[in-house]
Amino acid sequence: MESSHHFSMLVFLLAVLFSLSCATLPHEDFLHCLSHSSNGSSPISNVIFKPQNSSFSSILESTIRNLRFSASDTPKPLVIVTPSTTSHVQATIRCSRTHGLQIRTRSGGHDFEGLSYVSRVPFIIIDLVNFGSIDVDVENRVAWVQSGAVLGQLYYRIAEKSRTLAFPAGTCHTVGTGGYFSGGGYGLLFRKYGLAADNIIDAQLIDVNGRILDRKSMGEELFWAIRGGGGGSFGIVLSWKLRLVSVPETVTAFTISKTIQENAIQLIHRWQYIGHELPDGVYSSVTLNTVNGTVMASFSSLFLGGSDELVSLMQERFPELGLVKQDCIEMSWIDSIRHFGQIQNQPLEILLDRNFKTSLTSPYYKAKSDYVKKPIPEMGLRGLWSMLSEEEAESAVVGFFAYGGIMAEIPETANPFPHRAGNLYKILYNVGWQEDENVNSERYIQWIRRVYDYMGSFVSKSPREAYINYRDLDIGTNNEDGNTSYAEASIWGRKYFKNNFNRLMRVKTMIDPQNFFRQEQTIPPLISSRNKRAH
Repeated sequence: MESSHHFSMLVFLLAVLFSLSCATLPHEDFLHCLSHSSNGSSPISNVIFKPQNSSFSSILESTIRNLRFSASDTPKPLVIVTPSTTSHVQATIRCSRTHGLQIRTRSGGHDFEGLSYVSRVPFIIIDLVNFGSIDVDVENRVAWVQSGAVLGQLYYRIAEKSRTLAFPAGTCHTVGTGGYFSGGGYGLLFRKYGLAADNIIDAQLIDVNGRILDRKSMGEELFWAIRGGGGGSFGIVLSWKLRLVSVPETVTAFTISKTIQENAIQLIHRWQYIGHELPDGVYSSVTLNTVNGTVMASFSSLFLGGSDELVSLMQERFPELGLVKQDCIEMSWIDSIRHFGQIQNQPLEILLDRNFKTSLTSPYYKAKSDYVKKPIPEMGLRGLWSMLSEEEAESAVVGFFAYGGIMAEIPETANPFPHRAGNLYKILYNVGWQEDENVNSERYIQWIRRVYDYMGSFVSKSPREAYINYRDLDIGTNNEDGNTSYAEASIWGRKYFKNNFNRLMRVKTMIDPQNFFRQEQTIPPLISSRNKRAH
């Protein structure tokens, strides 16, 4: 009896092993599908990378900017595709849909929660690194830029042709344009010219059905949604047409740092009444961080003009700061990008290096954001200052970015980005740590959550607003199966988009009703929301 039982078990195990060896895994079917999608001039096999390929890890890690998401236990993609033609993107979408794999689209990797290259479900990455062309038309003051180009490359190509044209975007030159534009995008010029998204006049998108759509063929509703509705929800935007803006040949920057003994808290309190009221040619920020064990407040500005005019303006509007001409540095617009990106000692060509590792952020970090409608009292600022004195805050930064200017004039509904009139400034909280401390990463994450909780009584309410490009999974997520309820999605959706969230869901329902393009914080279609409520 016993030997017969063993024989039966052996037969059963052999049958299981045989069935497993004969079965194909979803990504094998996916790869088979892709292999039949090649065209002669540019075979897709050249841009497919599997885990067994020697270059898989280097491609995966090439633009991971937050090493929290490069650990050995972080879920990895089954395949990475680095398309070089539009047909490669279309084939990848089609085969992913057919074989039940999700897509994560990556353009630069500056992704606070790693959502463009991490998933808890079987997925592939479309990395747009090969979509990096930039075409600048100085005469018509426009540029076409593909989503895989980084901001530094865009700035460099504009400056090559004109020193008095620019584009209003950020100072970190390795940020990918695709993700940045998708979430709005603010920078040194946003008080004068608005966000990057406010200056996009056309785009080329591939939808879930593989159609190539421009502004005319996609329609104004979808064009509205992709300019600030967050990356990953509506399709894959391959390129953007930008309206370039004017800058003077000379701009002026300053940074003045103060300790608590030098009245830093009183100066921050005063700045809250001044920053948003400055002329729109002034970018103004305050950065709080710890330098050699001492908490400092650094007041920085960029002015579209010369130092004499800036000193006169600041002495009139903010005399308490004590700005003098010796504090100011005159430079070209393109050099202001290097200055504020803290790469001023590097050659201009550094802007072309998409893999440059900046010292501005720690290798591991967690970030959050807020919007401020009323000045925070000195007592509240003292509490924040005290928290920055704690051990976990050694590599923390809290930035205040003045609003006002044209940001107070553009309607909340102009595009999905709603944080316009009524905001004095935005806050970015960032806490970082080093690799040898990563085993204790939770203490840093808990620290920033405590700071965020503490600040709750001083910032915007109902909703407590947040910036989509500073994604924060603490404020809510979708269900991984995509069957997200309206109530679940609204938790984070209202914070990022306020009343624009309903319109975004309507656009999503129109363009991607089955919710193929999804991750933890993408816009859900109304259909899946209704289904969830029905159950």
